[in-house]
Amino acid sequence: MKESASIELLLVSDDPKAYKKLRQGLIVQSLLRLKEHSILLHCREVDLKLVETVLEDSKQEYAQKAKVAAPKIIVDSVYLPPPPSGSESHGPSCSGGVVLASQNGKIVCENTLDARLDVAFRQKLPEIRKRLLGGELSA
Repeated sequence: MKESASIELLLVSDDPKAYKKLRQGLIVQSLLRLKEHSILLHCREVDLKLVETVLEDSKQEYAQKAKVAAPKIIVDSVYLPPPPSGSESHGPSCSGGVVLASQNGKIVCENTLDARLDVAFRQKLPEIRKRLLGGELSA
């Protein structure tokens, strides 16, 4: 079930218009969580140009929502793993999204599509168990 959802996540990054909007939203959401003045941003190397196209708008949207000055964002040259491929299905991979961290790296907001899928899956696990196993679950 989770694996099929992971495969569908790859389709999200294949739609440039939708992925651009999603990427900006993920960056703004991460900035709102971190509330830092100086940020390191990690993305996949294949997404670098897209990140650069939404970075200014993301900073301005964050500044407007948080009513603060736009933060300084440094796009780190250490990239997230590439998208999964058939030949490397067991190696590290990332379906898309971003990871933002405070300048010192002590505060990290992992807002990748894979991390979001993991959170959603964990939250829905009791419901999934109930549907698969039937009846009420005991603790």
